[in-house]
Parts: sequence; structure tokens; C-alpha cells
Amino acid sequence: MSRPLALVRRPGPRLADGLITHIDRSPVDLDRARAQWEEYVAALTAADWAVLEVPPADDCPDAVFVEDAVVVHEDVAVITHPGAPQRRPETAGVESVARDLGLRVAHIEAPGTLDGGDVLRAGGTAYVGLGARTNGEGIRQLAQHLREFPVRVQAVPVERALHLKSAVTALPDGTVIGWDPVVDDPQAFASYQSMPEEGGAHVIRIGADHLLMAASAPRSAAVLRDRGYTVSLVDISEFEKLEGCVTCLSVRLR
Repeated sequence: MSRPLALVRRPGPRLADGLITHIDRSPVDLDRARAQWEEYVAALTAADWAVLEVPPADDCPDAVFVEDAVVVHEDVAVITHPGAPQRRPETAGVESVARDLGLRVAHIEAPGTLDGGDVLRAGGTAYVGLGARTNGEGIRQLAQHLREFPVRVQAVPVERALHLKSAVTALPDGTVIGWDPVVDDPQAFASYQSMPEEGGAHVIRIGADHLLMAASAPRSAAVLRDRGYTVSLVDISEFEKLEGCVTCLSVRLR
């Protein structure tokens, strides 16, 4: 592809009913969430990403968090089997798009469970969170689907956060960054750096040294700029009320 591609899904009318596990529920402003989603998409477009909308799944409150429905590695799309049963209908539309793109499609099958938000690639390792949404059988199946690639699949515990990428993400140089209060085992990662804010643990790479992260983490943005990165900020406060972050609002294909 000439440009990197991001798959996204618009917030549905039931967004405020989304699942939460580690925080208290607070009111979600749907109109504001829709505006913030548009700004998120605009940030990707401004960084020269092509953006493709996945068909809506309006009966599924959490469907906007499209990353959880699929794990893409090179030309393979592994359709997940989400740990929350009410989220499983979200995968059908994502699978249809993956097939339209010509990707090879594999599936996580019951009794395995896997959420895409639990899969973090850093260097040659795919760290997979073992917790409430992803189980050992799901991790085993993912490793099987990726066995043809030079990637090592490593399970890491996730008890303090919804997903692994709710606690940590990775910089382009392979350093894993996290917010210590919700990171179960920092020593599981080959290189780890603590960040000063919860939102500072979540970045996506939108250019060679260009990161996108939440506006709720200005001190963390300063830390990353001091490391030489260009950092763009986007307000996703309505999604943060549902334990969402910048990673889970898109599936990035390069």
C-alpha cells in the first residue's frame, strides 16, 4: 500500500453503556465523543494515513474500540474471540473488511479468548496480556497463527488494568512505556520506562519518530519530546471514561 492504513469505527448510539472494569462509571457525552473521534481521525489523516471505516455495530456499545476485534501481523488478520461475550458480535464487520483488503484470515476459537488490546508488539516480541479478557488458550492459538513469522509470543500478567495496552505501549525504539500503578510486572519487558501520567502510557506511532497520544498527558508528552520524538496530542476524554485510549480506537496496518 502506498500509505499506511488505519481501520476505525464510528462511536455508536449506545457508547455510554460501554463496559468498565477498573474505574467508576461517569456520564459520557455522546456528541462530544463523536467530535473527539473526528479529531482523532483527522490527526491520522494529517499524518498521511489512509483511513477506512469498518461498518458500524450500533448494538455493541464498545464497538468503537475496534482494535479489540482483530490482530494484524503482516498479511494475516487474526479475528479475535473477545473475553466479554457481549463484544463478540463486533468481529463480523472487521472480518469482512479484512477479507476485502486481501488479508489472510485466521480465528481465535472457543474456549480461547483474546482481545486485540492485550497484544503489544515491541521489537521481535508480541507481548500478550493474560487476564480477564484474554486467556492462555487464546494466547496459544495466537502463537500458532503467527508461527510462520519471526515473532516471539510472550504472555505477561494483566490484573490491574483492562488490557495490556491499558497499562503499557511501546516506542518505535522498542522501549515499553507504562504507568506504574497499573503495570503488573515491569520486568517482563526487555526495556521499560515509567511515565508520569496514566495517559502517558499510551502512544501510537504515526510517523518514523512521530507519536500520537492523549491530551490528558502533557508531562508525558514533554518526556517523549525530550527523547527526540514529535508528539501530537488529541483529546479523547470521553473515551477515557470507558477505559479507552489512543491505541484501541484504530487498527494500524503498515
